[in-house]
Amino acid sequence: MRYTSEALDRIQPSATLAMTSRVLDLKRQGIDIIGLAAGEPDFDTPDYVKDAAIEAIRAGKTKYTNVDGTAELKEAIAAKFQRDNGLVYAANEISVNVGGKHTLFNALVATIDKGDEVIIPAPYWVSYPDIVAYAGGTPVVIAAGANQNYKILPEQLEAAITPKTRWVILNSPSNPTGAAYSAAELKALGEVLERHPQVFVLTDDMYEHILYDDFQFATIAQVCPSLYERTLTVNGTSKAYAMTGWRIGFAGGPAWLIKAMAKLQSQSTSNPCSIAQSAATAALNGDHGFLKERTVAFQRRRDLVVAGLNAVPGIHCPTPEGAFYVYPDVSGLIGKTTPKGVTIENDTALVGYLLDEARVAPVQGAAFGLSPAFRISYATSDAILTEACHRIAEAVSALR
Repeated sequence: MRYTSEALDRIQPSATLAMTSRVLDLKRQGIDIIGLAAGEPDFDTPDYVKDAAIEAIRAGKTKYTNVDGTAELKEAIAAKFQRDNGLVYAANEISVNVGGKHTLFNALVATIDKGDEVIIPAPYWVSYPDIVAYAGGTPVVIAAGANQNYKILPEQLEAAITPKTRWVILNSPSNPTGAAYSAAELKALGEVLERHPQVFVLTDDMYEHILYDDFQFATIAQVCPSLYERTLTVNGTSKAYAMTGWRIGFAGGPAWLIKAMAKLQSQSTSNPCSIAQSAATAALNGDHGFLKERTVAFQRRRDLVVAGLNAVPGIHCPTPEGAFYVYPDVSGLIGKTTPKGVTIENDTALVGYLLDEARVAPVQGAAFGLSPAFRISYATSDAILTEACHRIAEAVSALR
């Protein structure tokens, strides 16, 4: 007897969440483990955002809201898009959802039919291909390795597009690599897409405000106005405002798509939490001075981890432009043997070895579609990162 749906069977549990859960279990057992899997800032939600949530509770803003967001939050999102990205969206062109993942889910499930193709650059965020598969579509993966700084080239995009292509997903800065597309690089990709009017673009800009070395953020609807009507620009409050648990994602896009997403949401989650919406409104409208201070801390941590990993023979770690991840190439360690005589056959085996012997928990590159590598989140203290790099170096030095 079949107990679960075919749609459910097409997806896998999130590898990043699975590793985070395993780390928590080990810590509960009293084991000294350094978890580097969780993709969330270690900073706290700003006080002015918390205060807005408390005030919302006291003011009785605890009822249902419009399915895809309050008028106040949509106004704040519209102001954010115009202020930061030069994009103009009306209220009926904005969707508010239960986190960025929910935004992506709504958009893809509302638009994909069986046989539709979605182009996904790899390394990719773990949820992209699974959401496409759940919706009945076909993920079409374009590999972009460290030699390309983990960014696809226009000729790769052109070669991947077929008459069945429905969407292209672009994530900049990237989870898991931290690589970011410049305005010129996005323009070159946009010129390809201009030749294929059946293809829509989903841009995941969640790490927009976490950038280093004076890198200038750009999003494709901004640099390619001709694609504005077929682009869904996705963002949220989770990363920049350290609001992962508040679960607010949002997007700007064509009114027909926003309406379709609202229709799906009306029969699934209904509105996002009313209190979280009030908090997100305050976050977007408030003083953003704290972002610079936090970015300075993230950049310091990035430099610490990149230097520490590149000092380990067999590991090559590119320097990312943004986000709070590194994605080192570990091809130099594949085929080596552990002190117990076990061969490191792939990056999953390497991560298992680091977990067991070094008590450090990154996430294997196989989860992100490009091996051999692993992802480290450096959204933790300098001291913990220094110790993690030391443990990795010791464990690798024991390989033969």
